Amino acid sequence: MRLNEHLQLVGTNVILVPYEAKHVQKYHRWMQSEELQELTASEPLTLEQEYAMQQSWREDEDKCTFLILDKAIFNQTGDEIAALIGDTNIFLLPPDDDGDDDLKTGEIEIMIAEQPARGKRYGWESTLLMLAFGAKKLAIRRFRAITKDSNAKAIRMFTKMGFREVKRVAVFQEVTFEKQVDAAWLEWIEREVSLVIEPYRNE
Repeated sequence: MRLNEHLQLVGTNVILVPYEAKHVQKYHRWMQSEELQELTASEPLTLEQEYAMQQSWREDEDKCTFLILDKAIFNQTGDEIAALIGDTNIFLLPPDDDGDDDLKTGEIEIMIAEQPARGKRYGWESTLLMLAFGAKKLAIRRFRAITKDSNAKAIRMFTKMGFREVKRVAVFQEVTFEKQVDAAWLEWIEREVSLVIEPYRNE
């Protein structure tokens, strides 16, 4: 998405940066993992396909992605590749067939790919930063999250964030959660995380 190509979201422990060509090789290595393929319901891509996907994320107006940096590592090294630990995405969805066409809906995803970065609440902080960005800058009024029914951590996280389960599809082993945006929820997010939006310089 062009809207976020020159922006970074700075939190307490993470920095969210646009997905650039320089990040592709590390991202591609991550996605060779069968565990991550299973958790993200994705198929492995060739390196060339991954570069094409990176361009798609940059160009398409219905996709917004940020890569997640460990802020402490980046502050120590100044190296985005070394600090890279995962990604978070929002897909802007077409109107539903349920009559709620006035609600702009975004499907949010989160992945912490680096094992040492897991269990440190980086996923929690990154997701809340992305939710705040989506509500404030993309005018999203309803969020959706889809996860595997075996992913207890994701289910627990979205439940704690106020999402409610709206659908289970046993054949795909998937659970769908939704949360409608309101002022009280945004105020809660602002108490949970500190979001600063800054210019991003690709160096």
